[in-house]
Amino acid sequence: MIPWIFVHNPLEHWLGDYRRTFDAWEDGGVRGIVVGRLWFRQADGNGIPLWGEVLTPSFAADPKVYASFGINPPPSTPRDREKEKQLHGLLDDAAARGWRIMIFDSRDGLRLLYQRGQNTVSGLNPEEDPHGAVEVVAGMQDILKAYPQAHGIILDQPGEQDYELAYHRGTQWLELDDYKKWKLAAAGVDVDRAARGMAHLSKRFHSLTPDLVRYHAPGGMLAAMSLFDVNEDVLYWLRARRETALGFMAAVRGQMGRLDRPTELGGIPRTAAFSALTGHDFHEMASHFDYILPKHYFWHRGNDGMYGTVARWVRQIAEWNPKLREADCFAVVKALMGLELPNTNSLADMDLGFPAEFFSEVVHSETRRALEAAGDDG
Repeated sequence: MIPWIFVHNPLEHWLGDYRRTFDAWEDGGVRGIVVGRLWFRQADGNGIPLWGEVLTPSFAADPKVYASFGINPPPSTPRDREKEKQLHGLLDDAAARGWRIMIFDSRDGLRLLYQRGQNTVSGLNPEEDPHGAVEVVAGMQDILKAYPQAHGIILDQPGEQDYELAYHRGTQWLELDDYKKWKLAAAGVDVDRAARGMAHLSKRFHSLTPDLVRYHAPGGMLAAMSLFDVNEDVLYWLRARRETALGFMAAVRGQMGRLDRPTELGGIPRTAAFSALTGHDFHEMASHFDYILPKHYFWHRGNDGMYGTVARWVRQIAEWNPKLREADCFAVVKALMGLELPNTNSLADMDLGFPAEFFSEVVHSETRRALEAAGDDG
């Protein structure tokens, strides 16, 4: 195993004393870093309000790059040239050590890096770029030109579909807003049929009964289809979500031939247990990405942790179906995702910390599944 370290935000944390930090990491065996997102903090009035801070990109967009891809460039933004110089010094130092350097970029490419509510769009029609891959790869080219030290780009949540049953962080599984409909339509999906399938499944999730759950939930895939009353429209919606996610990945990889140098590509999906919901089929991802970096986030509450996600699912199922016991709600989660948390039959159990079996069973399984999907059978 060769350790890498995530040089994450705020980037200012690393800029002042990176040589001493890198010396220590190198002594510990570190041979690679992931840097980003590419933002600097700024004083009020000197940047873009975003995520409760005032930020500015760490480099200026090159309009010629976007012109070469036939799309509109991002708007100009404030710059911090002193921090830009420091960041280049950090990357030069890492490169001189022979380290692998990957840039952590948004899943939407430069849309998040520059847009900030200014409604910048590529200028292409949906038929010309149904997955937005041209914009993403143009942003990658811009980053690679700005940072020649980098070997590649890592996309966060590439093509990810919603996975939360309850409304959380602005999204939920059983919901189709106008933007989602537009994305599905651009990918060639029959949106009306997908909406019917989603509505049918939503109705079932609001009408689960103890007898249905206790009979069907332990019965495997075919019984689960009966539990969730899966019909052809539900299957169509589920498959459309998966194909939309995988279509984005394939489209990005297809556009990467336009980059001016060989570039490695990494993707950050949720952990394997949620991958059927998010559309992140690790087995298929392996054909598009050089690195798959699953979010092995297991904490409770907060963002993206496995315990927290399961707890929100259980609470929402119970709210919609008050006759179910909490153990029934956990059984529904297991029937849908195949995920069972050891020694956990109630929400109160989740506040007792992780039992030893969680690591030997769940963490081991999540890791093993990811390795097997990527073709590492060691």
